[in-house]
Formats: sequence, structure tokens, C-alpha cells
Amino acid sequence: MADVAREAGVSHQTVSRVLNEHPNVRSETRTRVLEAIDKLGYRRNLVARALVTKHSRTLGVVSFDTTLYGPASTVYGIEQAARAAGYFVSIVSLKSIDRSGVRDALDYLADQGVDGIVVVAPQRSAAQTLADLAPGVPIVAVEGGEAGDVSVVCVDQVEGGRLATEHLLALGHETVWHVRGPSDWLEAEGRVAGWRAALAQAGRAAPEPLAGDWSPRSGYEAGRSLASMAGVSAVFVANDQMALGVLRAFSEQGVKVPDQVSVVGFDDIPESEFFSPPLTTIRQDFDAVGRNSIEVLLRQIEGEGPRACERLVVPPSFVVRASTARA
Repeated sequence: MADVAREAGVSHQTVSRVLNEHPNVRSETRTRVLEAIDKLGYRRNLVARALVTKHSRTLGVVSFDTTLYGPASTVYGIEQAARAAGYFVSIVSLKSIDRSGVRDALDYLADQGVDGIVVVAPQRSAAQTLADLAPGVPIVAVEGGEAGDVSVVCVDQVEGGRLATEHLLALGHETVWHVRGPSDWLEAEGRVAGWRAALAQAGRAAPEPLAGDWSPRSGYEAGRSLASMAGVSAVFVANDQMALGVLRAFSEQGVKVPDQVSVVGFDDIPESEFFSPPLTTIRQDFDAVGRNSIEVLLRQIEGEGPRACERLVVPPSFVVRASTARA
């Protein structure tokens, strides 16, 4: 910093004010300092800065199974929001969820001196474990259900399931079949709850849901079963990858979509509009989830004293394409 000050012909304190974006610096002086920084290739010593400020400007993120579109998009949204707020991000990805694995991840990030931690906890077992192991640093759970004394940011999965089902009922279908996600996933539970609620409100019986595991193959197997059943005219599938498998199975069995059966997915993955036919689906706003989770975490970091737990719910939106039609 002293080298930058000499190059720019200013004091050490002026360089510090420019680096901290202090408003009381003349524009020509700020420009001269920034040019000196660029010329000398100056980089701040973040370790030294953290010792002085007691903040590392780093946030930790713990995630599970980032091979899936939802968790991967959630982590990306969190990372972008953190960087926009001026924070670095340290990510720990866990292949499996167990108490010791979650504890090790939280301890690892706490030992790094992160200012706060966001945990993407889409499975009930992860949320329960998190509630028991919350460390002594600010923490937010994403899709965390009822994560004890931990703030939660989530998408309204129940509303998404309701929107999908009501759309199909409004098209005149007598009932709606459902291909659900894994039973331990909070998102799958919410989508089932929304589907059941919409059918109950319309006075329709809920068929037995078909089990899936988020993969196209499980959707394909469910689609083969549905194609062999009489009276199936509308299907709500709990994610777009499984919906792809359903569409493939229907095509092989000679079931025309949407002429004979309407199909709605969930997530609005980038490929959905290029399915055959283009898929009607529920869109999750992962950018909003990222922004909200970082905002909640920063309120904890910057607040004085204990803060009440927050629960922010992001609404989904509906995307109508060509895979649904009137019964």
C-alpha cells in the first residue's frame, strides 16, 4: 500500500480510503490511485485485513449432490449473490448425508474463519442434522424445511405442485396422475402436497403416485406403467428430467402428447423448451433464492446481538408450452 501511495503521490490513508470506497475522495485522486494499483499489480492482504476487521469476507456453502439441476443451480445462485455482495465463497460438496459428514463440513468451514455458512439442505435428514449441529457462526438453510433454530430460504414447492395440477384440471382432465421424487426430499414432499391439495379442492380422487428418483430412467419406467393404464389423460411429473423419460416412454408406446395425455414438469431446465413436445413446467427462481439466502445471512453477520430466525419463501412461476392441451 505504501508503494501505491508513493506512485500516486498521495498518503497511505488516502489509498486506504479509495480501497474501502470512502465517499470523501476527489474523483481525480481516486482515478490516480486506481491507476497506480493497476500499474503495480497491487492486491490486498486479505489475511491481514481479516485480523484487523475480524471478518474474512468469505462465506461457506455446504451442498449435497450437485449433479442434480436444482442443487447445482441453487449453489450457482448463492455464489453469484455472494460475489455481488463482495464476498468470496468456499464450497464443500458432500456425496452422502450423515451426521458426521455434515459436522465435518461445518467444522472445516468454521476453522477457515468464514463469516457465515449457507447449507443447501433439500433432504429431510440433512435439515434434521443441521438443526442439531448448527455451529457458532451465522447460518442459513436453503430448502431446509423446519430446521430448528436456523433461518430458512426456500421455494414454495407446495404452490408449484398446486399450480401444475390446477392447470391440468382447468383443461378438463378428470384427475391428474403424479410421478413423485424420492421420499426423503423436502421438495418432493412439497410437490406431492400441492398436487393432493389441488385435487382435494376440486373434489377429485388422487391416484396412487408413481415413485421416481429424479432421473430420466425412473421417469421412463413410470411412463411405461402409465401408458399401460386406462383413463390416464394428465400427468404431473416432479422434475423435468423424469418428464423427459415419461415423454420417451409415451412415444415408444404410441401415446401422443398432448393429444392423448398432457404432461407438466417441474424446474424449467434449459433443455425443457427443446423436448418433443416442448415441456410445460414450473420454474424455480434460483437467482432469487441465492439473493435472499445471502441477504438473510448478511443480516445475521452485520447485526448486533441475537436475531430471530427468518423464513423467506420464493414463489414459483408457471411456463406453458406445447405438452398440455384440453382433455
